[in-house]
Amino acid sequence: MAAAMASSMTTKDDLEDFSANAHLSEEQLLQLACERSLADTNVTPRQNRQVHAHTQPAAPKATQQPLCSPNPSENMCAKIDRNVHNHFFSKDQEKVIAWTKHNGHLRVTEETVNDLDPFLLAIWRGDAKALRDIIHFKSKDLDEPNKDGWLPLHESAYHGHVECLKILLKAKPDTINKQTNRSQTPLMLAVSRKHVSCVKHLLEEEADPNLANNQWETPLYKACEKANEEIVELLLRFGASPRKACVQGVTPLHEAVRNNKLEICKMLINAGAKLWSRNVYGIDSMFTAAQCSAVDVLNYLIYKGGNVNTQANDDATALFEASKNGHAEVVEMLLSKQADVNKANKTGLLPIHVAAKNGHDSIVAMLIPRTNTVKVRRSGISPLHFAAERNRDDVLETLIEARYDVNAKLSDDWSKMYEDRRSTALYSAVVNRNTEAAAMLLEAGADPNLDIFNPLLVAVRKASMEMVTLLVKHGANVNALLPTHPTSFPAVLVFCMKYMVMMRYLLDNGCDALSCFNCQYGCNSHPPIKLRRNGQETMYFLNDEPSGYCVEFCEIISTPSVSSWVGPIIDTLLDYVGHVKLCSRITELLDSNKDWAHIKERSVLPSTLMHLCRLKIRQRLGIHRLWQISALPLPGRLLKFLSYEGESFEDIL
Repeated sequence: MAAAMASSMTTKDDLEDFSANAHLSEEQLLQLACERSLADTNVTPRQNRQVHAHTQPAAPKATQQPLCSPNPSENMCAKIDRNVHNHFFSKDQEKVIAWTKHNGHLRVTEETVNDLDPFLLAIWRGDAKALRDIIHFKSKDLDEPNKDGWLPLHESAYHGHVECLKILLKAKPDTINKQTNRSQTPLMLAVSRKHVSCVKHLLEEEADPNLANNQWETPLYKACEKANEEIVELLLRFGASPRKACVQGVTPLHEAVRNNKLEICKMLINAGAKLWSRNVYGIDSMFTAAQCSAVDVLNYLIYKGGNVNTQANDDATALFEASKNGHAEVVEMLLSKQADVNKANKTGLLPIHVAAKNGHDSIVAMLIPRTNTVKVRRSGISPLHFAAERNRDDVLETLIEARYDVNAKLSDDWSKMYEDRRSTALYSAVVNRNTEAAAMLLEAGADPNLDIFNPLLVAVRKASMEMVTLLVKHGANVNALLPTHPTSFPAVLVFCMKYMVMMRYLLDNGCDALSCFNCQYGCNSHPPIKLRRNGQETMYFLNDEPSGYCVEFCEIISTPSVSSWVGPIIDTLLDYVGHVKLCSRITELLDSNKDWAHIKERSVLPSTLMHLCRLKIRQRLGIHRLWQISALPLPGRLLKFLSYEGESFEDIL
């Protein structure tokens, strides 16, 4: 009987099933997948069914398909032979279930013990007596490899059957260092499976401990990767070299450090392992210890002469790496050993930059006293920028309290990395709609008018009234223009045409309404709206290519997306201007809707003296006082009138 399984989409049932089996090893999960596949196949051998087959943690549900073809001529199931070494026995020991994996598929084959090749059965079961009898009576060919280059000796070493291994080795001693198609020796396979007794016997029989596989991994490398102290000790005792590296330049010491195995590290160094050996990325064992938060190992390596300022190929230091990963204990140790906090990587970033970027507040606090602020300025970017961009509010607060410059600007090189050419930390906070971060920066003295694109324009475009109010109260320029798309009126009005509450708030705080009526064409005819090749009216959309043309207000409100709001917009603007003359285009727009006739009439009638007085007082106060109008030493009712909260003389008498 056989079955093949292919991956499909993960479902809720898969996740629940995985949760129940999360404690199982990958091998146990594979066994569970095989058992379920076979169980489902036995129920419906001719149908595809969904089964919960997990070959690794969080693996997707698998689709079970019978291996046997519906075509009778092809309905012969494959027998288990030596080409399949992954197997397990059923609970009653009467059946063998074997599997192979290929291109993401798991092929499962089941066979009764009585039908299995006795030679293979003896090796898999570790039945030394049966194996000895078979070799003695049938003179089995012991150096015949399977398709993967595995000899019976490889299989015994892989499955950890030391008595079988002894018998096979005695019969064919010259196979002890034979390698598979992947250059794996019996010793390598025994080490990778942590079979100590097999490893010991092979070494005693003079197996070469330095023969590497096709990835240049030696048995010692594999033992350190598997973190097996007993096997490492055995290999070193029998002459394994601690200096041989794999194709990636990784040494056994790298692996021991990565696994945080102090005793193995001590054995390797005492045997001659080099602290300064680097992999293809320029990473040595000291750097690896900092990277993996192996504190005790790191302390030992420093004691043995490790360089606390070791750097990888990108010039990142061990301190930089520990700061990036949030390893506070490692950072504290490196600092106590006088590690240089001012060594930058190739992009010019310091440890404090990457700690701020990743939100490691406690590490930022440790680095601040030792970090040279001149080095920070030379880097072209402040840790504040990273904290604001990544919404690291705790880090932002720590840096502000340490008096980092809240008005620090990005260098041109850093600014060019952003499409909007931002330059301040405040801009990033506004883009993220992080009012808490923006408030911290503004209260610490951040200038809201330093960026090429004013942060207020961003806040208005995002329709964030809370952010707009915050920026205006701290002096944001309500009359800011878009440098890439010149307009003859404040650019903020472009982004709040349909948000009258925000428009009125901006006008209350000094936004220049009069400029909206200063049309260069006046009562004369206006040029037609130009069309793109696709026929869309896009001449006045602010995402067009920049040009030297200055867009008029009447042109903006003529666009289809805004024209239906012309009446309320003009009506609101008239509250903030004296006598104005509407240009022919605005008049034409008002004439298009009979409900707007009173608005046109209002623009023609003379303004009241009360209204003109309010405008004059507001003009004399100036825009900066308007932002703080409530604090002026004037009667409360008059303040309300100047703020458009009162509309008649009765309100202020």
